Amino acid sequence: MSYFSEMRKYVGNRPLILPGSVVIILNEEKEVLLQQRPDMSWGLPGGLMELGESLEETAARETLEETGLRVSELKLVHVFSGEKYYLKVANGDEFYSVTAVYVAGKAKGSLKVDGIETKSLSYFPLNDLPKGLGRSYKEFLDTYKKLNGAAEELRA
Repeated sequence: MSYFSEMRKYVGNRPLILPGSVVIILNEEKEVLLQQRPDMSWGLPGGLMELGESLEETAARETLEETGLRVSELKLVHVFSGEKYYLKVANGDEFYSVTAVYVAGKAKGSLKVDGIETKSLSYFPLNDLPKGLGRSYKEFLDTYKKLNGAAEELRA
């Protein structure tokens, strides 16, 4: 049983702070890998931290589980947290997410859809993202593009 599921036994639906990680994986064409979830929304691969894990380990584990890819050379893009990241889900559970967003320097393996957390996997151009992309994921990718553009300008 996951850490947050265990905590729910004690706090019920009351708000929790849930740390997690997502990973931006780019192919050679600089398209981003997105995961379509069972509710048909799109997002970045990732998930919640388990006891004893680092945020980087969470990112790597969740990416492998959800995509079949082994990621490495993770570089932190930004950490997103605060009141803006409060959610109340359909079952009444409330939480504030703290999400570390990484970009993978390397991704190895073959894409595999697990059929549980992932309905499909597809690469999209960063300037042509699909409908159904979650608000937070759009913000994560916009921040990546902004920071990456600034880095490109510094190199020029």
